[in-house]
Amino acid sequence: MTGTPSSASVRQGPLAGLQVVEMAGIGPGPFACMLLADMGAEVLSVHRPDAPRADPRQIVQRGRTVVHADLKDTAAREQVLTLIAHADVLVEGFRPGVMERLGLGPDSALARQPRLVYGRMTGWGQQGPLAQAAGHDLNYIAITGALHAIGPAERPVPPLNLVGDYGGGSLYLVVGILAALHEARASGKGQVVDAAIVDGSASLMAQFIDWQQRGLHSERRESNALDGGAPWYAVYETSDGLHVSLGAIEPAFFAQFCEAVGLPADLSEKQNDRAQWPSMRAALAALFRERTRAEWQALLEGTDACFAAVLPLSEARQHPHLQARGTFVDVGDVVHPAPAPRFSRTPSAIASVPGERVATLDDAVRAWAR
Repeated sequence: MTGTPSSASVRQGPLAGLQVVEMAGIGPGPFACMLLADMGAEVLSVHRPDAPRADPRQIVQRGRTVVHADLKDTAAREQVLTLIAHADVLVEGFRPGVMERLGLGPDSALARQPRLVYGRMTGWGQQGPLAQAAGHDLNYIAITGALHAIGPAERPVPPLNLVGDYGGGSLYLVVGILAALHEARASGKGQVVDAAIVDGSASLMAQFIDWQQRGLHSERRESNALDGGAPWYAVYETSDGLHVSLGAIEPAFFAQFCEAVGLPADLSEKQNDRAQWPSMRAALAALFRERTRAEWQALLEGTDACFAAVLPLSEARQHPHLQARGTFVDVGDVVHPAPAPRFSRTPSAIASVPGERVATLDDAVRAWAR
């Protein structure tokens, strides 16, 4: 893994040699292609003719070569089909039917490249009553039960766009693409991967669907073990107005926490007595307000109390653990999250700065058709 963009002619990572055509969009599709590029895939991103050059700070756009094409133009569309004929993967995130109307749908693409893995990234999916409706992350996680479960008792809280776009969308798309590529090695046939955020978000809720059906999870927010209801799995304010997290789920870890902070030993024995949770939470809230965040870090960080300071992005990259791992890297004067996950033999790399590589459609076709 490295923060220095790799050579345009030499890709590194476990997906080196994989060729991906990305139909430029927003949200989960581009993030999925960033992950593929980080792992060594050559991603060629097809943009509209009037699309502006990416700003170097648009991190999700890293690792691509950008070409511009008017997909309504017959000649340009034919060139894109030529690229597809030499690709292993195509990623698109339009509403259902758009690629078909452009003459670039699965039937046309697979006719040119029978082994193609055709990745389709949408919110609602390719079929269903809402398939043609506009929507965003918040709407998709709303109907799957995920949004309802997150936040304080008073109201659900948007969890950024991590649960839907990136968790239920991008990551499931990448898993689907890699699985379809593996299958194509044996069958010689490509297929369509229908990655819908509603499906992925519902899948992410598997553990809570399990617990809810067994009577172990209430639909009332802040009343469960992992939604802030349990005092030993919560965020607390410190004396300097900052915050820390406590995640001492296991009895042995909660006992260690109690011992480290000087709480009565019998408190840990009441850990799972829900009747004690309100008074226990009040006691812990008062306790954490007695010291600064830094003082709590000095006392608890690195112990089995399952503790961590709550850091804003501006401070996160300075944390010693993340510095030691190189979790954030500098590319020029822009801070990037380093490629993840890590590979022991074929390390990933940031292939290029966003907006750095731009090619003409003619040059791209010549390069891929060699």
